[in-house]
Amino acid sequence: MTYAIGIMSGTSLDGVDAALVNITGVNEETEVELIAFETLEIPQKIDRQIRKSFSVESSSSPLISSLNVELGELFADAAFKVSKAAKIDLKEIDFIASHGQTIYHIPEETEKYRSSTLQIGEAAVIAEKTGCTVVSNFRPRDMAVGGQGAPIVPYSEYILYRHNERTRLLQNIGGIGNVTVIPPHASLNDLVAFDTGPGNMIINELAQHFYKEAYDKDGKHAQEGNVNKEVLESWMNHPFILREPPKTTGREEFGLQFVEEYLKKYTLSAEDWLATATMFTAKSIAKSIKKYMTKKTDLIIGGGGSYNPTLVQMIKEALPNVSVIRQEDLGLSSDAKEAVAMTILGNQTLHRQPSNVPSATGASKPVILGNVTFGEK
Repeated sequence: MTYAIGIMSGTSLDGVDAALVNITGVNEETEVELIAFETLEIPQKIDRQIRKSFSVESSSSPLISSLNVELGELFADAAFKVSKAAKIDLKEIDFIASHGQTIYHIPEETEKYRSSTLQIGEAAVIAEKTGCTVVSNFRPRDMAVGGQGAPIVPYSEYILYRHNERTRLLQNIGGIGNVTVIPPHASLNDLVAFDTGPGNMIINELAQHFYKEAYDKDGKHAQEGNVNKEVLESWMNHPFILREPPKTTGREEFGLQFVEEYLKKYTLSAEDWLATATMFTAKSIAKSIKKYMTKKTDLIIGGGGSYNPTLVQMIKEALPNVSVIRQEDLGLSSDAKEAVAMTILGNQTLHRQPSNVPSATGASKPVILGNVTFGEK
């Protein structure tokens, strides 16, 4: 029996997710049992600092350096919280797998910058506070061999969701939307995975702007509005949406700056903005996955967006011939999905086995992901 904790803090900043699992085996023999899941709220001060670090204008080296330590402490607190919920002492935990908080992601080289990615949340701090061995910093190794460092979860999705008869499309809707395509009888090399565009990111920014709310709870504001066709058409013609995979994106393209630009350009009611943004997420997902659909296709939705009934209904209407289900319909947790995925990646790392998917990231070869910081119990 191997106990592990996976820690995930996503681009939507809706909390630090921690999943405690029992994980056995390696590679295709891996089996995972979720024992406990907890979300630790991000304190307002740290939330503000993270948002400042996203912006080229407001970020600084001292800010990121300090935040790296603060987030390490917060992630350790999340590990304590989930171990307490599971009634399992941290001394019994074999390892912690921490994704870290993405601060900046440059998937492709530009005239000014090299392709690169930065996740912070100091592993040494987590290891010291918990006494556990920590696996962290998963993305850079994939980028070192020509990949985009994302999506990061396709390997875990292959392990958990492959099916002999049905095409399975794993659509995560966090701050950014990403999909993993698993054909029937798939081998790892058959997988396709990429970012579909914004998930909750634009919706959340608009909810914060108009209502001082972190997100549009249950999609109620969007449900009351009307979709503005002109804005939607402009968004659907965004270069990222038109680009072919492999592709990844983030706040650099669809964050606060993007939202502010459109708020200055168009005058819509708050409800119409939310309705349009929600439809954009639905339409961008539908456009991205249509070419991969077969007669027997399951679209399995996870992440925070799976709890937005207005968004889910829009996706169903955009894809009338597809079985659209949530993680819970398979007996799994939408909230815990990415934190559980981290434990699978960490397990591969500690067994010195690769866990990137070159067909998804564009990497030249499979590689072992992550850094290992040994704990002292």
